[in-house]
Parts: sequence; C-alpha cells; structure tokens
Amino acid sequence: MAGPEDEHDPILHDKREAEAAKSQVCVGAGGERDMAPSAPGTSIHRSGSRPQLDLSKAEIQGNFEERDPTILLPNQSDDISHLALDIGGSLIKLLYFSRHEDYSNDDDKRKRTIKERLGITNGNLRSYPVLGGRLHFVKFETHKINECLDFIHSKQLHRRDPYPWSSKTLPLGTGVIKVTGGGAYKFADLFKERLGVSIEKEDEMHCLVSGANFLLKAIRHEAFTHMEGEKEFVQIDSNDLYPYLLVNVGSGVSIIKVDGEGKFERVSGTNVGGGTYWGLGRLLTKCKSFDELLELSQKGDNSAIDMLVGDIYGGMDYSKIGLSASTIASSFGKAISENKELEDYRPEDISLSLLRMISYNIGQISYLNALRFGLKRIFFGGFFIRGHAYTMDTISFAVHFWSKGEMQAMFLRHEGFLGALGAFMSYEKHGLDDLMSHQLVERFPMGAPYTGGNIHGPPLGDLNEKISWMEKFVRRGTEITAPVPMTPSKTTGLGGFEVPSSRGSALRSDASALNVGVLHLVPTLEVFPLLADPKTYEPNTIDLSDQGEREYWLKVLSEHLPDLVDTAVASEGGTEDAKRRGDAFARAFSAHLARLMEEPAAYGKLGLANLLELREECLREFQFVDAYRSVKLRENEASLAVLPDLLEELDSMSEEARLLTLIEGVLAANIFDWGSRACVDLYRKGTIIEIYRMSRNKMQRPWRVDDFDAFKERMLGSEGKQPHRHKRALLFVDNSGADVILGMLPLAREFLRRGTEVVLVANSLPALNDVTAMELPDIVAGAAKHCDILRRAAEMGGLLVDAMVNPGDGSKNDSTSAPLMVVENGCGSPCIDLRQVSSELAAAAKDADLVILEGMGRALHTNFNAQFKCEALKLAMVKNQRLAEKLIRGNIYDCVCRYEPPSL
Repeated sequence: MAGPEDEHDPILHDKREAEAAKSQVCVGAGGERDMAPSAPGTSIHRSGSRPQLDLSKAEIQGNFEERDPTILLPNQSDDISHLALDIGGSLIKLLYFSRHEDYSNDDDKRKRTIKERLGITNGNLRSYPVLGGRLHFVKFETHKINECLDFIHSKQLHRRDPYPWSSKTLPLGTGVIKVTGGGAYKFADLFKERLGVSIEKEDEMHCLVSGANFLLKAIRHEAFTHMEGEKEFVQIDSNDLYPYLLVNVGSGVSIIKVDGEGKFERVSGTNVGGGTYWGLGRLLTKCKSFDELLELSQKGDNSAIDMLVGDIYGGMDYSKIGLSASTIASSFGKAISENKELEDYRPEDISLSLLRMISYNIGQISYLNALRFGLKRIFFGGFFIRGHAYTMDTISFAVHFWSKGEMQAMFLRHEGFLGALGAFMSYEKHGLDDLMSHQLVERFPMGAPYTGGNIHGPPLGDLNEKISWMEKFVRRGTEITAPVPMTPSKTTGLGGFEVPSSRGSALRSDASALNVGVLHLVPTLEVFPLLADPKTYEPNTIDLSDQGEREYWLKVLSEHLPDLVDTAVASEGGTEDAKRRGDAFARAFSAHLARLMEEPAAYGKLGLANLLELREECLREFQFVDAYRSVKLRENEASLAVLPDLLEELDSMSEEARLLTLIEGVLAANIFDWGSRACVDLYRKGTIIEIYRMSRNKMQRPWRVDDFDAFKERMLGSEGKQPHRHKRALLFVDNSGADVILGMLPLAREFLRRGTEVVLVANSLPALNDVTAMELPDIVAGAAKHCDILRRAAEMGGLLVDAMVNPGDGSKNDSTSAPLMVVENGCGSPCIDLRQVSSELAAAAKDADLVILEGMGRALHTNFNAQFKCEALKLAMVKNQRLAEKLIRGNIYDCVCRYEPPSL
C-alpha cells in the first residue's frame, strides 16, 4: 500500500497502541477471530485504538429505485475516515462518511448553534454514546474536477483526520485523502494546491474487488437481477460468495475472477466500454453528456439502423438455430445498404443501436469468461450501467441467451462506486479484515424456527452471547423466565411459543420494567427537569393490570399486525427476504402477546407505552429499521406542496381567528396516524390532503376537552390583563406529513413571530410514521422555501444556511429574532416516558416556560395526567373508541385541547 513516508506518517503507531489495537481481536474456538467481549450494557467503542466499521443492521436508505442511495450504519460508534475518491477518465466517484449528528457543514452549524442557545459548554449535546452514521455517494464529470473540489471544500471533508486513532496529530496542510483511478496521479498536484492535502494512491483493481466484496457481504438489497424491466433483489450468502466474476464497465471493461478477500485475477477485458459508447455517441448525436445520451436511447428504435434476422429472412425467425426475427444480425448493418447521410438518421435510434451493440458485446464476453472458469455468478458494476433499465436488460438478455438460461447477470445498486468504496476501506482497512471474520456472523433466533433454513439477520454484539434476544429485556432467574421457542408443530399460542412450565416462585407485578429501545439500554438518559414531581409521575394512562384493558389492547395490537407487516415488507421492496423477516417478526411479536395474555406479570409492570415500544424493538431486531419510511416521504412531499396556500390563508386572518385556526389545524392534522385502525381505513378512502380538509371542516367547538379560551387569554391577553410572550416553547411533535407540516410547523411559526424560541422535540428512532429528529431539518428546509419567518428562525437555530433556500413569498414584513431548533427525545416509541429523555432535551428544557405535547401517544396514552413546573398544552385527536370512553368519556375523533398553568 502506498503511503506518506515523512516523520508525520500517521500509520506509524507506537508499539503500545499497536498492541492495544490487536487486543480487540481474539481467536475463537472455531479458529475465527472474534471481538473481545465488551462490558455488559456498553457500546463497542474503541477510542484510542484503530476505529472499526460497524455494519450491524447496515441498510440502504431511500426507495428502491433511487440511484446511488445512502447507506445507513445505525450502530456505528467509532469515528472513521471521511472521504475517498475514484477518479476515472470520464467520471469522479466520491464517497464520504458522516455521523448522524455530524454529517455536513450545515449540521455542524446546527450543533454549534444549539449548544450556544442551550448554554452547553461541555462540547457535546449528549451524555450518552452517539450511534449511527451514513455513507454518501456523489459523482462529478472528470473535466469538471473543480466542481468536485468546491464540494469537498464546502463540506470541509478534507479537514477530517483520516487516522483519528493515532496519537500523532497532522500538521496543517498535511492531510491525506485516499484516491484510486488514473486521476490519483493526474490531479495530485491540484488537490495539494486547492485543498492543501496529499493524495495517497490505491491500486485500482484491488479497490474494485474490495468495494464489491464489501457490498455483497455487508449490505442487504444491494445485488439484483434485471430482466424485461423487472428488478428482483438477490440475497447473497456471504459464506457462499466465492468464486464469482466481477465485470467492471467503466471507460473500458475489466473482467476479474474473485476467489476471496484479496484473492483475485484480471482474466480478460475489452476496450469497447462506456468510453466507447460516450465517444461515438458524442460524434454521432452531438449529445453533451453521458446521461443525455442514455436518456436519448429510451426514445429510440434500433431497427431503423440495425440489420435484424427478420431483415435477412423476410420477416421470419431462423428457428433452426433459435434466432428470432428481432435478433440483431449486424449492428448498424442497415446503414450499409441505405443511401442516407448521418443527418438522415434520428439521434435517438443511433443512441439505442450503439447501446445495444456495446451491451451485447459486454454480456457475451462476460459469459464466455464465466464458462471458461466454470462460474455461475456474474456481477456487473461500473458507471456505464448507471442503473439504466435498458442497459441492464440488454446485458441480462445476452448472458441468458448465450448460457441458455444457466447463468444470471446480477447488478449492484452502487455499481459505479466500487473503486471509491475500496479506497475508503483502505484507511488501514477500518479494521475490515477483522470485520469480515466476525462482524458478519449473524443470527435470527426468533425467526429461524418458523421460516426454515439459514436466514440472515441482526449480528451478535458478542459472539459468546447465545441467548434468545428476548432474554435481553427480562430478568432471568427465579423471578422471571423467558419464553422458549418451540417447533411449529404441536404447539399452542399465537406465535407457536409455549409458556415454560417452571415460572419461578417469586413473580411480582413490579419485578422489572420492560427495558427496550436501543437508547434506553444506555443508563445516562435523564429525568425531564420540568416534571412537577418526578417521584409521583406515571406516564401511562392505561392500566394493563386490569384484565379487560389488557385483553382489549393486546387484541388491538394483534389486529394491527397484518397491516404493519405488509407495510414493513413493502418498505424493502417486497423481496422474499423481507417477507421471511416480516413473518418472523409477526411470530415473535405474537409470541410476546400470547405470553402476556397468559402471564400478565411476565415482564414486570407494563403500560401501553411499554407494549408499543416492544413492538418497535421487535421490528428493529428483524432489521425493519424504518417500516414507514416511504410512506413518510410521500406524505411529506404532498403536505409541503400545499403549505404555501395554508400560510397565505393564515396571514390574512386577524390574530384571534388565526390562533383558533392554528389549534384547529393541529387537531385536524393529528388524524394521520398509521397506528390507528380507524385512520388506516380512512387512508383507503382519500388522499392525505382530502382527509386533512375534511377533518378541518368538521372542527366544531366545544371540543370534548376544550381549554382554548384559557389558552387564548394567555396568548392574547384580556381586558385589564396584558399578555407576555413565552421565552421558549418545547413542541413535542408526532407524525410525519400533514401532522407536522400543516399542523405543528404553522403553530411553531406563530410563536416565532411573537419572539418565542421554539424547540421541536422529535423521536431519536423511527416508530410507525412518527417524524424523527433526523428528518425534521429537511422538512423545515422545505417549508422555509415558502416562509421568511421559518427561514430566518431556522438559520438562527442552525437548521439551514442562506444558500439552502431562497426567500419565499410569505410574510416579508414580519421580523423575528427567535431561533427554531430541533432536538431528539431519546425515544423510539409512539409514546414517551419523561423519566428517560436525552440530555439534549433536558438542556433545552432549562429555560422553557411552555410545553406542548401533541398526539395520542405523547398526550393521551402517556402524559395526559402529567403535571409540569411550566405551562402545558396537550393537543390530540382521539382515534380509539375505548380510549375515548375511558379517558375523556367521549367518542372517536373527539378533540382534546387541554391547557394547564404551572403546577405549584
């Protein structure tokens, strides 16, 4: 490996650090290298030693048609190197890593601003370990390399220490960036001149293979087949990956036989590749970019230029050798006999003919090499493919045709970034050698008994841990015993689980709280400082110790399960792997419900909030990290489209009318809850906007709980009583889409225009369609395009910078000096227990004098009876008949507007 050789070389660790790094790995009984067990309850974080890349539960983020999607690393705890490039003859492929709370220059500003606003001086908003990160993929045309350099500089990616584990610090101007491809040599001086960094060159072929191995071993839904327009994801067994053929189609084509980690050989290739297509395409069609040429081909008809079998045989097939009339006999063959000039041919037809010629050629050469080495599996990568359906279909057809259906062409979603990924892994391999021997050992204890065969699931944090994952959340010993998985036959209960006959002799109803949720496993979450009396605080309003209540709510959760499974499976493309995991999740969660039905105290004292969080934890355990992700994106887009009209309507009202309309809007928008059966039925009858308008039109006072007049008097004053503005308002938001965009954001805007600081409090982890703190900045940025008030407040709160939005048309005469901020609550459930909140939220509460809890989960299921040291407003639409009867003696779709002064 090439590397810097001066005295500042960060790879030259002292012996003690080297030994410390090695001590993280031990040899297991089977000869594999296992990670040394970490202390119970702690995250695997090896500060002071070489950082590790944690691929447990890694997943592709975004919809299944998105090109070059971000890869989410939810459990990444170590800081790792941030930037690598593959600079080819035609394109620059750039890969960079970001933390959840540190993934861009803009987010750095958000953190700094929030720290300043909240008075935090310890350098970190959190008191618990930060988990999570992302791999981002960006491309540039090589001749526009200055645009690439500007991008790197704008995000300050070149300022990150590529070797953060080293005790030595790099002097200014001696940073290192890993680069592969010919441009690593060609542009080394330019990187030094523009960015002040040195390029460390990595072998191109080695990087290609390393990048492919990484994707195929670690990332689900990466590989797929594509035939006749149909994409089907392929689950790769990492134990049965090698050998395979890797065909990298860049400017030229390299064909590589891969036999294992670091074991590969370039066995063939061709100079007819992507550069050929682009070069000839530019000469023949005058297209100015590769993508333009590809787009042109979609409108083409190659039969106008190609000589087909049917042209030779009078429209007939040549059935004796299996050639159909539409098979190409000679690419561009008709141009020989026709008396036409270049300008007489349509550019669209030329582009398509050229694409088919090169794609068929690549497919055939690849098949012949696979035949030569007896390989059945061929993976195609490189930026020639570009996720272009027709290109993939053409290559797939060629492989299928020549192999007579015995071989399949497979493609990669990050096809063009194999080299960049390999260069990224080469930062002292990020511990990749160790990763490949232990991180990818996976288990599926809850699902395997039901789905059959070997199923890939969540990896063990500690390979010595051989227990069922359920046991992590219950006390073992004489008091509580975890359920035992049984085979499907001759069993009883919803999930095929039997309750153990030996239940212990000392079961108590309060033996242990169900401790679920990734963040809840960290003991440093804090008590919300605005609770009037934390000792008497009880979050749950539903008493599940009552048999009738318990049976009702367990039935509700069971009936909602099929819809939830369908949504979770659809969120991952409906693949067979997703269906198996969806079935395993349903059986696992049903097993919990069945046990609780028979043994109410099995997990200690439970509330509805605990059950809902258990459901989310089950989803996460079976790798459904965000089951409603695509639903949320769709609803956010629809709501942002109508937001400008709503803001214009609000700004035309008097102050009193506007305040009432805002509260009505929050209540109306809260109807969108995918956890409610009644609401799911509503979704099937209309669009999100139609339902929102219907809900608003039906807002008639008095509501079932109606303290609006008291709240209005506090906000606007009354005769002889002047209002005073709130200093800081904490708005606990609920669902994505209309709920937050058409309901809570306009309310936040009203406080901002009055000079009140606003902190939007959202989930740390996804739960149903609840919005998360990670998603809110993008939503605010979208809304800020239409509103100066939100734009200025978001800039002050560090949520966006000037360059991200243009001044909108809303309320240009309004001015505000109050910031809009976002903090996470430390929770991954539709409900919230205010005894366990993030340090970030606790800090934000310090100067708050108003708390607004919105939504059934936060304001009704939990915290309806909570008392606070400051003013509180609880807003929700009731979407469950039993809850309505028990809590407010009302009916479904009744509204709650509960205003409470500070509790003394």
